[in-house]
Amino acid sequence: MRFVRFATKDLGERYGWMMGEKVGLLEGDLFGEYRRLEANYELRTVRLLPPVKASKIVCMGRNYTEHAKEHGVEVPETPLIFLKPPSAVIGPEEVVVLPPQSVKVEHEAELVLVIGKKGRWIPVEDTMSYIFGYTVGNDVTARDLQFKDGQWTRSKGFDTFCPIGPWIETELDASDTLITCRVNGELRQMASSREMVFTIPQIVAYISSIMTLEPGDLIFTGTPAGVGPLEDKDEVVVEIEGIGSLHNPVSRTAVNPFGKK
Repeated sequence: MRFVRFATKDLGERYGWMMGEKVGLLEGDLFGEYRRLEANYELRTVRLLPPVKASKIVCMGRNYTEHAKEHGVEVPETPLIFLKPPSAVIGPEEVVVLPPQSVKVEHEAELVLVIGKKGRWIPVEDTMSYIFGYTVGNDVTARDLQFKDGQWTRSKGFDTFCPIGPWIETELDASDTLITCRVNGELRQMASSREMVFTIPQIVAYISSIMTLEPGDLIFTGTPAGVGPLEDKDEVVVEIEGIGSLHNPVSRTAVNPFGKK
């Protein structure tokens, strides 16, 4: 099933579910008890928002061997994790803003896990029951600042540096799904999730051994090789087989993505 967050002038911001190209309202708790109402809103008539209000965002570094190679670094012996702030999150069609502090901003296409229930010290064999679903993500990175700082908070944490969407897919075989990224129609990244160094169960178990996972937490699972620059007026599309496509324009100037000043 696919779940969305969306907005209309009449309803404001709401959670919903999808049936084909229509959206229905969701009453109750997305991660608990809820009721689906009739799907009577055409998808094209609503504004899609980031599909979940992220409580925290945990990310994997160097989780694809070829990506580590392209940066001339070793694959870590244990999962390498870092955090992105929830303030970096944007949704479909929202603008990735290139900050004045950086001259080298790059895309990183990623499969993103959405945690569905609270867990700590989760055994590897139980991890899948803690995953509510999956969405598409772009771990936008100021590469020059990442190399300059040595740690990654600033380079990964700018506002608009965490596009996610367009929805949450709960029925996906995430062990072998194709991840691609195109910029202005040019294919930049393409790999399968089966090429991850650390598997999804290993990732969830490891992170939960450090911090409590909460419903709504996001886990970015790492990016394949092929990361590259984003420039003013670019159009970046990250697509994951079985989920869909996340489209975001890029601008050197902060703008409102919905045309209002």
